[in-house]
Amino acid sequence: MEEELSGYREGSVTYAAIDIGSNAVRLLIKQLESPEMPHFSKVLLLRVPLRLGFDVFSSGRISEKKEKNMIRLMKAYRNLMKIYGVTDYRACATSAMRDAENGPAIIKSVEKKTGISIEIIDGQEEARMIYNNHIEYMKGRKGNFMYVDVGGGSTEINLLADGELVCSRSYNIGTVRILNEAVSESEWKRLGKDMEDLSLSYPGINIIGSGGNINKLFKLVRGRDSRYSRMSVASLQELYDKLKDMTVEERMEEYALKPDRADVIVPAGKIFLTIASITGASYIYVPVIGLADGIIDGLYSRNRQNLE
Repeated sequence: MEEELSGYREGSVTYAAIDIGSNAVRLLIKQLESPEMPHFSKVLLLRVPLRLGFDVFSSGRISEKKEKNMIRLMKAYRNLMKIYGVTDYRACATSAMRDAENGPAIIKSVEKKTGISIEIIDGQEEARMIYNNHIEYMKGRKGNFMYVDVGGGSTEINLLADGELVCSRSYNIGTVRILNEAVSESEWKRLGKDMEDLSLSYPGINIIGSGGNINKLFKLVRGRDSRYSRMSVASLQELYDKLKDMTVEERMEEYALKPDRADVIVPAGKIFLTIASITGASYIYVPVIGLADGIIDGLYSRNRQNLE
């Protein structure tokens, strides 16, 4: 924690993002370096594996125990935001809360007991927020690039051609859904058909991956190219073949994975490899970016006039 606290400057414009996913709930706090240049420095990142999706994708509801833990966590995040002097925040819930029968009731309960207001965002907005965070990374790049964000409950894709957004899609295919055998065959077919159509219209697609699992896979794969933050699809396939034949405990021991990463990392690999196979991509680029970063970029845009 000392290393993360060292970047904190009292009095600076500070934004927080709470990303309530199907596997984990993240709090990201960033400070604005300069109002003239929208560059942020990260001062805190916390990830707590509440694993809401394991309830939702098996029973359709979030259990009372996990609801209580979520309230406890939101109270902790609220206090941390006070300590860090957060100027503005946004809390977004994705696939698990979208599907939970009692999701709206839990959100009301959380706000009443913690003061944290949570928005359930749909898959299209989630995809757009992730895309918006990548704009600077892609500025001036020619070619066809597909952003693929794999979460616990859904996979979001954004296709760019010569820097212009062509389409945003969302699929109810995620790591926790796969582990719960809750992905329909029709959804796999829809993903496959869309990828085929897009690869025909936009040949030579390069994949840019986001999400905790692809970052971990990138660190574990042999032969990765750190200069360009990319790995070959062939090297990912080699790692995936090893991981899928191991038990969760064996993955934890051999690759020093946490329990909540050791189970979801295999279905994540399957999703990325499926998309790469259909599109014919040879490499996956892995910049360290995600939904929480997109939320903070949105907060900056919303507040920009007040900063000028």
